[in-house]
Amino acid sequence: MTENIQQSLSPPAPKSVRGGFNGAAHGLRGIAAMMVFCAHLLGGTAEHIYQGHAHYVAFVVRPWQFGVYGVELFFTISGFVILPSILRYSAGQFALRRLLRLYPLFFVLTLFFVLSNTVTHEYPDVNNWRTIIGGFTFTNLLLHTEQLTPNAWSLTYEVMFYILTCLGVTFLVKQRRWMVGGLVLLLSVLFLVRYPIATYFLFGLGIRVLHDRGVSLRRELAWPLEFVAALSCIYFASSGWFTYKPADVTNPILIATMLSTAAYFFLAISPGSLTGRLLAGPATTYLGTVSYSLYLVHPYTYYVMRLLFVKLGLFTDHIALSMLLFFLVTTPVTLLLTHVIHHLIELGPYEWFFRQRVYRVREAERGQSSKAGSRQVSGGRTA
Repeated sequence: MTENIQQSLSPPAPKSVRGGFNGAAHGLRGIAAMMVFCAHLLGGTAEHIYQGHAHYVAFVVRPWQFGVYGVELFFTISGFVILPSILRYSAGQFALRRLLRLYPLFFVLTLFFVLSNTVTHEYPDVNNWRTIIGGFTFTNLLLHTEQLTPNAWSLTYEVMFYILTCLGVTFLVKQRRWMVGGLVLLLSVLFLVRYPIATYFLFGLGIRVLHDRGVSLRRELAWPLEFVAALSCIYFASSGWFTYKPADVTNPILIATMLSTAAYFFLAISPGSLTGRLLAGPATTYLGTVSYSLYLVHPYTYYVMRLLFVKLGLFTDHIALSMLLFFLVTTPVTLLLTHVIHHLIELGPYEWFFRQRVYRVREAERGQSSKAGSRQVSGGRTA
């Protein structure tokens, strides 16, 4: 039944464009995580170490703002990748898979934060049960409290998007229960109006539908437009930082950032895109695979390494050399810890429970290579 629904939502498209795994979207996950990582290293030192050096602060403002934009890119990717899973599984199965996919790592790091903060009182304002409960249950938006684990504020939006999209597809597409589905749609609109940053999820969702329908541009037109759209994203995303309050949506820079993101991502995930070719290597594929762990782990390694550098006096007036050393030391430490946590905490519970891998990237790549090889052999025989 689910297959019939998926076919009705997405009419037949070429096999090269249909399917779950998309190399460009997967690689962009890793790029987005590294963008946020670099933003914290640059912005954190500008705020806490070199705040008195106006030239350094001015120099890092634009790359800092662009790095933070990695979160919005994450949201777009989430909107793109989640629809096949919602269509494939029942609402209960989807919820269980999302829970085991996201929550173990989030829970461990949030618990670590709460225990550490209880001892150090580094952030006394969040040492209360209301904030702690809201943090663990992703209800901080409803309780008007802060999320606890650094970077995890974005997970609350992810969870809300998953819930609303799953309910919407279940009632409107699968069960055709229009009254309940209409209520879910109304709640979704209200959520979007209150939190405009959720627009990025909708961009990804809409691009997924177009992608599965086989909608794309001719390569001679797509490549120049993709390049221009990428430059537009870099320019506009680095030109301002927004909290995405309802009043912000009238800002022309924000509007340009959102539209550039939609245009770029649509072109980037298309077959044969420049982005897909650039991100096809093992390094970017690996970063895409560990991106969730990297995203949540790096604020802790950054913080510890920053304290260590301060204690050792390694942040000197030779800012360029100090920051180069900071990057060279913090990056491998972060990637090593990310690798360990990714396998033990992020993947472990999910793969143990469901007896399957989270990312089947190698199988997808082998399948694509096999098809490419078949086309080459076939072409050779025809010739």
